[in-house]
Amino acid sequence: MPHHLMNLRHVPDDEAEEIRALFDAHDVRYYETPPSRWGISMGGFWVHDIEEAERARGLLQEYQRKRMECQREAYEARRSNGETGGIWRMFRHKPLRTLAACLAIVVMIGFSLLPFIRLG
Repeated sequence: MPHHLMNLRHVPDDEAEEIRALFDAHDVRYYETPPSRWGISMGGFWVHDIEEAERARGLLQEYQRKRMECQREAYEARRSNGETGGIWRMFRHKPLRTLAACLAIVVMIGFSLLPFIRLG
């Protein structure tokens, strides 16, 4: 009976490649199903036996913990360099685009509330 290890929907290509390399380095006998083109099936990494699934899940947990730490450090470095931020950073760097997005949001909210306002 197949054992599902990981969903591949919304997984970046670099992460999927790293997991393949991890499984290959530890001789995990896995197979992969790709996500469907229209998002109906999720795709993923699978193994056939329970012992292999437990071993692979342990490897995945450790990999994901390390990846989370690495991504968090990279984000903090970008944030401390001023490369990432919230709406104020967007407004400083791309004021027209930010204003246009805010105006579009206000218009959509207005259209959504218009039927309720006319009732009153």
